[in-house]
Amino acid sequence: MATSFNKKELEKRKEQKRKEKQQRKEERKAGGSRSFEDMIAYVDENGVITDTPPDPDKKTEVELENIIVSTPKKEEMEEPVLEGRVEYFNRDKGYGFIKNLAGTEKYFFHVSNAPAAIDEGNRVTFELERGDRGMNAVKIVLVK
Repeated sequence: MATSFNKKELEKRKEQKRKEKQQRKEERKAGGSRSFEDMIAYVDENGVITDTPPDPDKKTEVELENIIVSTPKKEEMEEPVLEGRVEYFNRDKGYGFIKNLAGTEKYFFHVSNAPAAIDEGNRVTFELERGDRGMNAVKIVLVK
């Protein structure tokens, strides 16, 4: 089986690239390695990276007592009690939805978080708690 002219050209190019790569590798080895001092970078007082070390005469002393590291304390805020109306309630399955009177949001609730006398159309107050599938109404109280 005879090889085509194009295939021979491709093989020659591959061989040429291998030789060039080997030559570059040998040049890097012959050039010597850079020293550790050549690789070090310094940061000046303005945050700029330079290759010159800082001047020890310009060094300023910082007192440890003057350094303040802290985060502001989180204020304990009481969660607001929301007011709503029972939009849907299925006593057999034990769940329902409360529509917030201040907005258009509806929140799921389970019968374990509601009073026994709850029914559709009742006005209630409730708090929110994050559940598996979103916000849930908890601590539900009927409004008279």
